[in-house]
Amino acid sequence: MADPRRLDTRGLKCPWPVLRAARAMREANAILLLADDPVALTDVPALAQANGWAITVHEQAGYAEYHLRKSEGRC
Repeated sequence: MADPRRLDTRGLKCPWPVLRAARAMREANAILLLADDPVALTDVPALAQANGWAITVHEQAGYAEYHLRKSEGRC
């Protein structure tokens, strides 16, 4: 399986982290999004759920890592 597309959106405020993730979802099957905007903790999981993607979130010191992966059976 290919490495995830890495997006570093630290320092960007809503709506940019989720917009960048949405664009990457059209081109990749896996994404690692780094974001420090607290709104992303709500918006990124909602984006993943709306598109049928699996997501895990790992909170780090000052930011969060969002691991998004296209679910099996999704085109």
